[in-house]
Amino acid sequence: MLTNLAAVLLMHSVVWLVSLAKRDVSIVDLFWGIGFAVITWLSLLTTTPTPLGWLLVGMVTVWAFRLSGYLTWRNWGEPEDKRYAAMRDRWGPSFPLASLLIVFVLQAVLTWIVALPLQTAILHGGPISGWALAGVVVYATGLFFESVGDYQLAHFKADPANRGRVLDSGLWRYTRHPNYFGDFLVWWGVYLVSVQAGFVWWTLIGPVVMSILLMKVSGVTLLEKSLGERLGAYGEYTRRTNAFFPWRPKAAG
Repeated sequence: MLTNLAAVLLMHSVVWLVSLAKRDVSIVDLFWGIGFAVITWLSLLTTTPTPLGWLLVGMVTVWAFRLSGYLTWRNWGEPEDKRYAAMRDRWGPSFPLASLLIVFVLQAVLTWIVALPLQTAILHGGPISGWALAGVVVYATGLFFESVGDYQLAHFKADPANRGRVLDSGLWRYTRHPNYFGDFLVWWGVYLVSVQAGFVWWTLIGPVVMSILLMKVSGVTLLEKSLGERLGAYGEYTRRTNAFFPWRPKAAG
């Protein structure tokens, strides 16, 4: 586990150096998923692989490269994210060191914490049955929500006629954040698969931390504020559509 932490810290340090050269901290988001893949593969290669280990590696690798590929495509040629641009202005000359600690090192440590169930399960190994099969179903449902949600949003935004409008069809009719909800399911599915290797209570911190990040920190809460400021119709959308967990829309008024 310490080797995994060192590896993901090294990876993020290299990405930090690239961000200094490009003057764009946004590239850290492209490596969020890749960090999990690095930890998972290192865990597998430093122990005796089992069917359960290979299953977890496959699940995380698919999720990681889908997410990183989508974010790379979406952000290619775009300016630095407003969050990081504001941080750059606030910190001034101290920004390089501040970005290393507050953004890159913090993300590396969070990646390692969320991946605790993976690391433990791959170490102990085991067959694929029971909890693992249930976890695969939850994971697949989550991957569907985030993949389809991202596709529907990209398709909606590609039409100039939709500028300033709110997407409220497809999965977005039932939840304001199907992609974040999908991520939530993915990591609880991964956790259920890891339980197949034996329940270790402290590994619960992994999916719990991811859930808090998605719902209260860098996910829903942060994005809701930005959307409310930019889209006039977003207030009505929030009144009839659940923020996170999908449900049928409320009646108008």
